[in-house]
Amino acid sequence: MPTTSTPQEKTDAPAAAAVLYVCVERSLTAPGLAQERAEQEGQTFARAHGLALVETITDPFGTPDPIHREGWRRVRAMAAAGEVSTVIVRWPTTLAPESRHELRYREVNALAEHGVTVRYSWAPLAAGSGGLR
Repeated sequence: MPTTSTPQEKTDAPAAAAVLYVCVERSLTAPGLAQERAEQEGQTFARAHGLALVETITDPFGTPDPIHREGWRRVRAMAAAGEVSTVIVRWPTTLAPESRHELRYREVNALAEHGVTVRYSWAPLAAGSGGLR
């Protein structure tokens, strides 16, 4: 009796597109270490959560308002264009320092208007949902 085969359905959904955003203070004793760690953590976080990193964007540390950073404006443009669904940062102060926390929420809300979420890669924050708190 002949056997028939049916095409196997593809069950793997494509990985959601993510951008890794890095803005860290440079240490005088180990100038590139913080950036390197942030990038490694972000890449590991993306893999662990099934996210496809499409770009890593860095900004120099120092400007508290993210809208004045060239790299962050690129992140916002990617979100507005629908190029990413997730932005990965190491911790909340990557977006804005505690003294200017209202800027952080402004930016997270601006991304949310485009359906984009912010997730933290630093292990203590990522242990939960890895999302903004």
